[in-house]
Amino acid sequence: MHELVAALLDPDVTARELAALPLPRTYRAVTVHRADAALFTGVPHEERDPRASLHLDEVPVPEPGHAEVLVAVMASSVNHHTIASALFEPEPTFRFLAEYARRSPAGRRHDLPYHVLGSDLSGVVLRTGPGVSHCQPGDEVVAHCLVVELDGQDDAIRAPAQRVWGYETNFGGLAELALVKATQLMPKPPHLTWEEAACCGLVNSTAYRQLVSHNGAAMKQGDTVLIWGAAGGLGSFATQYALAGGATPVCVVSSPEKAALCHGMGADLVIDRTAEDYQFWKALETPDPGEWRRFARHVRDLTGGEDPDIVFEHPGRDTFAASVYAVRRGGTVVTCASTTGPGHLYDNRSLWTGLKRILGTHFASNREAWEANRLVFKGRIHPPLSVTHPLEATTDAVAAVRAGRHHGKVGIRCLAPRDGLGVRDPELREDLLPWLTLFRDG
Repeated sequence: MHELVAALLDPDVTARELAALPLPRTYRAVTVHRADAALFTGVPHEERDPRASLHLDEVPVPEPGHAEVLVAVMASSVNHHTIASALFEPEPTFRFLAEYARRSPAGRRHDLPYHVLGSDLSGVVLRTGPGVSHCQPGDEVVAHCLVVELDGQDDAIRAPAQRVWGYETNFGGLAELALVKATQLMPKPPHLTWEEAACCGLVNSTAYRQLVSHNGAAMKQGDTVLIWGAAGGLGSFATQYALAGGATPVCVVSSPEKAALCHGMGADLVIDRTAEDYQFWKALETPDPGEWRRFARHVRDLTGGEDPDIVFEHPGRDTFAASVYAVRRGGTVVTCASTTGPGHLYDNRSLWTGLKRILGTHFASNREAWEANRLVFKGRIHPPLSVTHPLEATTDAVAAVRAGRHHGKVGIRCLAPRDGLGVRDPELREDLLPWLTLFRDG
């Protein structure tokens, strides 16, 4: 592995030389084990600790099959379904791997006693399998996480057999090497470091589909967009898309520091929900409609009397009822996740009498992922990287994200020996440096 890393860091190495390098037999990867699947049985959700289930293992190097690519992972990042995988919630991910094995001959080798997690990467192509023509060893790439067996569909994320790489498939990105479909790979934006580039694949594409795409809320100029968790990984991309698209974001955060980050991105309207002490639930199963109304009045006070055209939802249970209540008559609540729980409760009278819509979105199609990456490539949308950790500290990084002790995106260095490597366009980077360091400075 040391010889491989040295070659990857050599600016003069050729594709032929890289392809000729022998691969190691094993590589380090962050995993969960099938034998641990019942580890948290009977343990309340809030007491489950991902550090108890995550492992840093040496695992065998997979051989790329048809239309597959083996990538040397320079960096990756932590996502919320990494946490869900570690907590075995809502169920162990080994069920997904077993289903993949039943449905596809190519999926059989994914059904292993361990599951390599991670749905982001930036890195370098090492090997290509049969049928791969649009990339070669030495290409610097990022990956999105949509796995489909047949591409070319109008909206590939709707394919019955679509899967999320590193969550519903094996050989994910929180590792020194990763196995991906060739269709997942996109060019790495050359002005970004490895760790910055690794922050974009999943959440940037998700935010693009959820807010911008015609498959999502189809945001337009002049819209008011309420964004929960606006200084987090997903919400910070949504805030950027609202500002870049001529909309007005209303950013909801949980601390003065996160409010300052939203102002730093250019947002004027920010609600610190902790300072306002919004409590949308009186008890476990008892919502508080009075708090929905108080929150909606607060939004109107900020916007000059307007309700949001779009609510960008992802917390789920804690906030969903307030979102349905607060969105304008005829407006859209668009949701992609339920990080505080999937059991949503809301007042349906507000929905039907207000002619409102609830729209579900899930990651992105290949086209949407490419469009989102193109905007990063052009320097229009930026990664909100706040901190990076080495691969061996991934368990602590995941625990910190679970506890909410973070803002923006948390990066993981895999083969990159230090921060700051991988920049190929220093001129564009210099122009964008204040934004690229905003979340780290914050």
